Amino acid sequence: MIAFVIRRLLTTIFLLIVVSMITFGIFFLIPRLAGQNSAELAAQYVGRNPTMSAILQMEAKLGLNDPLVVQYWRFLKGIVVGAHYDSGPSQTFCAPPCFGYSFRTQQPVWPQMMAALPVTISLAAGAALIWLTTGVSIGVLSALKRGTVVDRFSMAIALAGVSLPIFFTGLLSLELFSYKWPLFPNDQYVAITANPLLWARNLVLPWITLAFLYAALYARLTRASMLETMSEDYIRTARAKGLPERTVIARHGLRPALTPILTIFGMDLGLLLGGAILTETTFSLPGLGQFTVLAIQNQDFPEIMGVVMLAAFFIVIANMVVDILYAVVDPRVRISLWPCWRSATCTCSSGPTTAWSRPWTGSRSTWSEAARSASSVSPAPARA
Repeated sequence: MIAFVIRRLLTTIFLLIVVSMITFGIFFLIPRLAGQNSAELAAQYVGRNPTMSAILQMEAKLGLNDPLVVQYWRFLKGIVVGAHYDSGPSQTFCAPPCFGYSFRTQQPVWPQMMAALPVTISLAAGAALIWLTTGVSIGVLSALKRGTVVDRFSMAIALAGVSLPIFFTGLLSLELFSYKWPLFPNDQYVAITANPLLWARNLVLPWITLAFLYAALYARLTRASMLETMSEDYIRTARAKGLPERTVIARHGLRPALTPILTIFGMDLGLLLGGAILTETTFSLPGLGQFTVLAIQNQDFPEIMGVVMLAAFFIVIANMVVDILYAVVDPRVRISLWPCWRSATCTCSSGPTTAWSRPWTGSRSTWSEAARSASSVSPAPARA
């Protein structure tokens, strides 16, 4: 397991380097391929109506005349160890991870993103808890009550949740529960360290609005997975052995059905941590989503690069955690990876070995590949 985690960490680092190369290429390589020179690139970093002296100063400050390899190395080095910028007679140090200075505020990008990150984490964590519990519960209940009124009603609500966009349900909830009936006033965000009760009260409507969409998707996916799992031969065997129905459903039915749920949950949570743009804009939450919108509107390239890198980091880390959790949720993944997991002695290799000295005898594939082979349900992508 330690070796696998180390391999996944190395893969994560490699993927982040690839993302940094793509991000750097979008902002520095593609404009050159389109015919822009270093002075025209520097003019984008100066602001509106720049003077020639300001353009030349910015060109020298960013080193845009250097080869692209040198510029990328400087960009990557700034993320890891920080960067020094020459500002005339003085020199400014940008602490790592350094994505440059914002055009709007002339401040480093990373502290501004860290100021907006707690808002996005609060929104994503609360909504994820709601949609995961309600969506999985409704999906299991609908699968067990297949064809009944409960099944049809819950799937109708799920279909409505999938169809209605965030900005419609968000504005409708604000109109009903903030303005018409002021149960949850649309106040500003309050940090959890300042007032936990007020923090939760101001985020109830964003949580429910965001969770309504995802819970509908998870309910439909859980229902499909449970219907397939409950028809397997080992479920009939468990019932024939006299196990309680609750044990059959929770231990033998639900756990294997959670494999596709876990896959899509990791992707959804990673995407939301990168910024829930529609939800934060609808409820005026100063998180990474609103930070991204302002950066795009102002064409603030350092802020856009920082958001892209941070969102990619969350998605890659979420996928790594999901790969590790596969074996915890689905026993079939453990069996496919370690055939002698539960045996006191193992004869899979050249000779019998004990449980404490087993060599690796399973497949060299990743846990995600083993999980995909263990479940035939393919998750549908969700949109925040």
